[in-house]
Amino acid sequence: MKTFNTTAVCIPKKHYMVDLTERLLEIKKLVDEGKYFTINRARQYGKTTTITALRKYLDDEYIVISLDFQGISSEGFKTEQDFVQSFCRLVIRNQKLMADIPNDIRDELTKYADQKDPKAELSALFITLNKWCECSEKALVLIIDEVDSATNNQVFLDFLAQLRSGYISRDTDNITTFQSVILAGVTDVKHLKSKIRGEAGSKENSPWNIAADFTIDMSLSAEGIKGMLDEYESDHHTGMDTEEMAELIRDYTNGYPFLVSRICELLDTEVGKKIEDIHARWTRDGIDEAVKMILAENNTLFQSLTGKLNNLPELKASLRSILIEGTKLTWNPDQRDIVLMQMYGFVRNYNNSVRIDNRIFETRLYNLFLSEEEMKSSVFFREGDLAKNIFVENGKLNVRLILEHFIQTYHQIYGPLEDRFKEKDGREQFLLYLKPIINGTGNYYIEAQTRDQKRTDIIIDYLGHQDIIELKIWHGERYNESGERQISEYLDYFGLDTGYMLSFNFNKNKKTGVKRVPVGDKLLYEATV
Repeated sequence: MKTFNTTAVCIPKKHYMVDLTERLLEIKKLVDEGKYFTINRARQYGKTTTITALRKYLDDEYIVISLDFQGISSEGFKTEQDFVQSFCRLVIRNQKLMADIPNDIRDELTKYADQKDPKAELSALFITLNKWCECSEKALVLIIDEVDSATNNQVFLDFLAQLRSGYISRDTDNITTFQSVILAGVTDVKHLKSKIRGEAGSKENSPWNIAADFTIDMSLSAEGIKGMLDEYESDHHTGMDTEEMAELIRDYTNGYPFLVSRICELLDTEVGKKIEDIHARWTRDGIDEAVKMILAENNTLFQSLTGKLNNLPELKASLRSILIEGTKLTWNPDQRDIVLMQMYGFVRNYNNSVRIDNRIFETRLYNLFLSEEEMKSSVFFREGDLAKNIFVENGKLNVRLILEHFIQTYHQIYGPLEDRFKEKDGREQFLLYLKPIINGTGNYYIEAQTRDQKRTDIIIDYLGHQDIIELKIWHGERYNESGERQISEYLDYFGLDTGYMLSFNFNKNKKTGVKRVPVGDKLLYEATV
């Protein structure tokens, strides 16, 4: 029986996975056109699984030299001679290639791999590789995975320069070389600059500036996720609505492959310890339970992301500004922080603006930033924690009561609002108050389309029920009425009839507290601080 997989390569015969045929067809078009390119995506974004499937997909028409640079130690990148030796060892140890390597080519590669002094240089290696390309009945495609392990080494840049030279000579001098070269990793090799030996500067041109843009979407679509769930359903007969489940999983993950597979893996295994009935498990409630587990675990993906934030504090500050302060950033591919945030998987380009890639990342980051405030002995977190037991009635959150107690707590601590107050203060303080109340039972996320300096919508998922709370600074009655209409429309979208508004009002004659306001066929509870 197949399983869901979140470690290493997904194999169709062993694992439930999204059908990659359409993606492979698009990549093959680039190969057929003789393109050299880089597949650079964040950690655990399905690069190695795609490359493994691509190698098999190309086998009938091409000889595919598929290598993993993790197989080369740091010693192997010290000099170009060491690199040539290590590279040749990778090639000749590839059992799938043995039948395709001509005897004289194998002899030369073996000599380079074994000889100790004098060792072969890159120029000798490429003479042999070009010779192989010339005598082969099938064109050769070179695929290298995990190129990140090499990107800090001058010898790798020299290797890229040799590939670039061959690519140019192929078109200008009719030299036979690789049909296509594919490099895979997190780092966009296209932006690497050739270092000037003995100097700190760099050349203007990247040795990989001949690479074609790789614009193929590697996220998993709702349709693709549905296909994977359909296969699982045919084996397990859960009675799930695979289309609805696929849409829900896509909404939480934005198709991030690891997160998609992890939700399904947890639904198949760990969620069963809490929801034993398999029919009840493969529902929205089960997904909410799986998301809570993901947010609480220290998996390899989150370890990688946290490591990046610790090493690059400027990125952490930018992400905190986006989430906590509601800062809107225009997408700019020349802005280093934006490029790095995208490369590591934190953000994406949405309508030419910077947006956190998915809800799970967003909530994980909120939890991180709020936790840092907790460590500073946050009064709001402590008060929310002390009062949490009074806010649940018949398994549902009493959001109106939460708002009332938050207002009381706020005035006890701060008194009247001050002009220097910013919306980020209210957002952060309310989330700190809310977090211990729903922690371990519910999830929350911030609706990205409304996260700015004017309004913020918080969506709470608690035991299968959703509540929406709009946070805003009071800008007058007319603006408030507009906000009421907006949240009413938003309630329609979620199929809800009751919503909540929390306004931070600076008017001296304001009336604080919570009032009940009918808006059409909807009911709003408007809270004023």
